[in-house]
Amino acid sequence: MRLRTKKNLEPRIEKCAHLLLDEPAQYKGKWKESFGGREIHLEIGCGKGSFVCGMAAMYPDITFIALERVRNVIVTAMEKADKAGLTNVRFINGNARDLAEIFEDGEVDRMYLNFSDPWPKTRHEKNRLTSSTFMPLYIKLLKNGGQLHQKTDNRGLFDFSLEVYREYGCTLSEISYDLHADGMEGNVVTEYEQRFVDLGQPIHRVVVTMPKK
Repeated sequence: MRLRTKKNLEPRIEKCAHLLLDEPAQYKGKWKESFGGREIHLEIGCGKGSFVCGMAAMYPDITFIALERVRNVIVTAMEKADKAGLTNVRFINGNARDLAEIFEDGEVDRMYLNFSDPWPKTRHEKNRLTSSTFMPLYIKLLKNGGQLHQKTDNRGLFDFSLEVYREYGCTLSEISYDLHADGMEGNVVTEYEQRFVDLGQPIHRVVVTMPKK
């Protein structure tokens, strides 16, 4: 279903334009030097921004880049960051398939995948953000020993993802099939996460360390 354009979308985006990178490819190979030499953490599919804004507030010495392809959605995330006065987060309105045009090899220190679309039908498997379509890209863009942190409510996607990570020689740690029951210090809750927790659904989480190149 196509989302209806939000009222006053472009004026709202313009008010937060200082947080939006319209031409992110210009930073390729020089992200750190362009943003104070800090680590670069990338969230793919930031939604309405609760996670990236929470993380940016918690870790002011890290630069957070939030990618979201839906313009209707990214505006809410930008407004949230702007209202909080965050200076260490920037947004990209784009697609994960284009990340190689934006980041140089090994330029990203950490990635986050939070409640990605599970694409449950087998014929759509290649669209899953943890499929073989994307894994070579993540390995390429993350530094040696770089990590990907994933959270999802979808057990099918989680099991699928663990299998793919192992196929690519990744090291898995902090595997949880019920994050909120197991407990995790410093967990920043996303909009989707809170909704699922309120419904009594378990949240699955894993830390994925990429193989050496």
